[in-house]
Amino acid sequence: MSHRLAVLVSGTGRHLENLATLSTDPAADFDAEIGLVISNRPGVGALDRAARFGLRAEVLQGVEGESDEAYGRRVFDLIRAADADTVILAGFLKKLWIPEDFAGRVINIHPSLLPAFGGKGCYGARVHRAVLARGCQVTGCTVHLVDEVYDNGPILLQRWCAVHPEDTPEALAARVFEEELLALPEALRRFWRR
Repeated sequence: MSHRLAVLVSGTGRHLENLATLSTDPAADFDAEIGLVISNRPGVGALDRAARFGLRAEVLQGVEGESDEAYGRRVFDLIRAADADTVILAGFLKKLWIPEDFAGRVINIHPSLLPAFGGKGCYGARVHRAVLARGCQVTGCTVHLVDEVYDNGPILLQRWCAVHPEDTPEALAARVFEEELLALPEALRRFWRR
């Protein structure tokens, strides 16, 4: 049975591209199709990547004064209409309210070993700078289910890598991202087999 994904993005779309590539490769053991891409920002690289793969993409920006729940309702109306059964937050930088019928079906990838370096405002280069400032010797990424608290839901999979003394935030980010590219699809495979 093929799993139908909705992928939510805010930036470059490198995870989107990875998932789209895997979903079209019979040797990848990744039984999924991307039915919808939603960005909360216009003009981002993820939308270009979606177009290159022929994926349906929508831009759904927040409205001034709109509550998280009201925005989430608009998002999930689109997701339901696309018949998606699993939602992936792939660099989606907006708080997402999750309705009851999608509880336990929204998955995020975060560039640290949660619960370390997680929470509101902890994303991207900010995480890697914090890891280096703290003097950590290992870091990594976490794939987890999303709940109402930032970076809090049950962990599905973690992968780690060493932090080198000479690391810059950019060098560390690149090494962690290599782990992310492996972690997200593997976590999804495990999640679907449960």
